[in-house]
Amino acid sequence: MKRALSYRAPSHRAVPGQALPKRGLPKRALPRRALSHLSVLALVLGIALVSPAGPAQAAGNTLTVDVGSVVRPVTHVGSGGLYGVGSDSKPTTDQLLPLSPSGFTQPAPGTTHLGNGATEPCCDALDVAGNITRAGAQQLVRMPDIYPSFPYQWQGWADWESKVRTMVQKRLAATSTTNIRGWELWNEPDWTWNTSAAGSFNDGWTRTHRLVRSLDPVTPIVGPSDSYYSHNRMLSFLTHARDTGTLPDVIVWHELGDMDWNSFDDHVADYRAIENQLGISPRPIAINEYNSLNQMDIPSVAVHWISVLERHGAREAHRAYWFEAGTFDGLFTLQGQPTASYWAYRWYGAQAGNIVRTTPQSWLDGVAAYDSSRKIVNVVLGGDSGNNQVRVNGLGSFGSSVRVTVNAVPGSGRHTHVAAPTVLSTSTMTVSNGSVTVPVDGMTAEGAYQVLVTPAGGPTSSWQQVYEAENANVVNAQTRGSSAASNGSYVGGIDGTADMRSQSFVDFTVNVPTARTYTMAVRYANGTGATSTHGLAYNGGAFSTVSYPPTAGWGQFATTNVSVSLRAGYNVIRLAKGSPFFPGGTGYAELDSITLS
Repeated sequence: MKRALSYRAPSHRAVPGQALPKRGLPKRALPRRALSHLSVLALVLGIALVSPAGPAQAAGNTLTVDVGSVVRPVTHVGSGGLYGVGSDSKPTTDQLLPLSPSGFTQPAPGTTHLGNGATEPCCDALDVAGNITRAGAQQLVRMPDIYPSFPYQWQGWADWESKVRTMVQKRLAATSTTNIRGWELWNEPDWTWNTSAAGSFNDGWTRTHRLVRSLDPVTPIVGPSDSYYSHNRMLSFLTHARDTGTLPDVIVWHELGDMDWNSFDDHVADYRAIENQLGISPRPIAINEYNSLNQMDIPSVAVHWISVLERHGAREAHRAYWFEAGTFDGLFTLQGQPTASYWAYRWYGAQAGNIVRTTPQSWLDGVAAYDSSRKIVNVVLGGDSGNNQVRVNGLGSFGSSVRVTVNAVPGSGRHTHVAAPTVLSTSTMTVSNGSVTVPVDGMTAEGAYQVLVTPAGGPTSSWQQVYEAENANVVNAQTRGSSAASNGSYVGGIDGTADMRSQSFVDFTVNVPTARTYTMAVRYANGTGATSTHGLAYNGGAFSTVSYPPTAGWGQFATTNVSVSLRAGYNVIRLAKGSPFFPGGTGYAELDSITLS
């Protein structure tokens, strides 16, 4: 949803003649914070300001991390953005790469949309596709952003269908653009769809779905993209879509209310129950707008959101677009400098391996990952104030002692440059029964914190060398579980070669210390009985061929070595069955990991 900058607290703008939708109450009573300077200013100005993050006085809470309890592979679910990329260079690819973005929602090809006070249309999906691809991400295309204003001004069915045809044809003509993974047919139809002029939204969805499918039978369709989760609307929509054969491939809704993170698990559970009731196979969930106007710039609120999005099974989630395009929704200042929230997302972007179980207490929550290849536990937390702690269980393989570093960033907003986190402490701690309890003292409710735990001697390597395929940008393939895989998962179904919409590849974003030629060991499985091949390219360069001799079967892995000449810092390495500028691999192969040395 796009809005001009305003101090309205709710996440829905009033529309003449339309009541604002009602929301359910949070699941637990939430205490108010003591008045901050911002709160006092709001009262003086007569502005409603919802309590942003947590209580002013709280302490003694524990976030529990269970290293041995895997939730799922790291895919940086919450690191996307609506209009997060403003151009091919804003933010720059170098700025995006450390954040490990999972995906974006961008305006339709040929957009005329003027969002949030802009004087010219912003960030057409095809115009920014190169930047997003270089950053190792994909994008959803928001079709109604072809209209110039929001809420959208309906011009009739003939006009809309003409626009749809033009948008799809422009995308189909972009034969080197591989990162469009969904058409979003409408945006917030619960209040932007003109029922009196266009008929019911459910009928309009079906009509538009059929038109898009007639033009493009390959690209997934996503929706319904309501501005908030409603059981009744979702049930009505899915029933109609099922009965007309126009189900979306990915389910989308928005989470835009203050502290709505507290209800996300209920929304997911309710949606899954509707699927089961209607006999619909499970769809991936994308929350392509999350966080409220009041809380968008509070690092601890971002941590709350990331934690529940990972915990409750979203495929991807995109920060909401309340302000300027091209700032990654406030992760950069208008001058392109990192904000406090940027560092929370950068810590999150550095997570590798598997997301492991975290158990929050009171306001204290967090997301944690365990990289078994380097023996690093990376915990990002926040939401409480005072002296609290993180208990990390499952460290038996780390030895008798561990090195622990605690970092912090303040609760400053999108106009404040934060050059680097503050190191609060570095210490060596004794492991007792496989656990350590790390104090995080002097927390503020708005700030974000990081706890890094490694063996006492540090990580097993000074830089990350092993990259799991399931942590990478997986395009038109599937992540599968196996005890034979190096970290419990691998990528299979890398089968597509037809065109840019269905070609299959895996993009690994790697970060190396020096520019040189590296040996890359590819761990793979090939059950065809004959040698198979993939294309190999990096940093947009020319393709070479990787050969995979047969292995004992599918999901049974061997290793082949190739050489790659990488620049210092971030590089994107593609292993492809099909890709633009590559004629296609032979046979089939599954990917488990790559190791650089």
